Amino acid sequence: QVQVVESGGGLVQAGGSLRLSCAASGSVFSIDDMAWYRQAPGKQRELVATITRSGSTNYADSVKGRFTISRDNAKNTVYLQMNSLKPENTAVYSCTADIRAGGGSVHCWGQGTQVTVSQ
Repeated sequence: QVQVVESGGGLVQAGGSLRLSCAASGSVFSIDDMAWYRQAPGKQRELVATITRSGSTNYADSVKGRFTISRDNAKNTVYLQMNSLKPENTAVYSCTADIRAGGGSVHCWGQGTQVTVSQ
């Protein structure tokens, strides 16, 4: 069995920074694409950033230039560095990972971590 767990959320003032982490554990053979999503209160979940195993990235237009996704394949971990945070970035941030394990592939979701940006 495999799982991913996020950490690093919290309360920060506008203009501040946070770094989220998401680590996969269990019988992980390798991980293909990884991504960060967020869902703000009363809004639909949206894709924030994606990264392939080789390191190719894509970002939502709203976070380009402020957020950076990266990964450490040796640690089965993906990161989201968030700078110049705005109150509208307040949301639950969740990671996903396409994990190869046990002869198959599993698309895993984490439980999410709350990010709150105050004025």
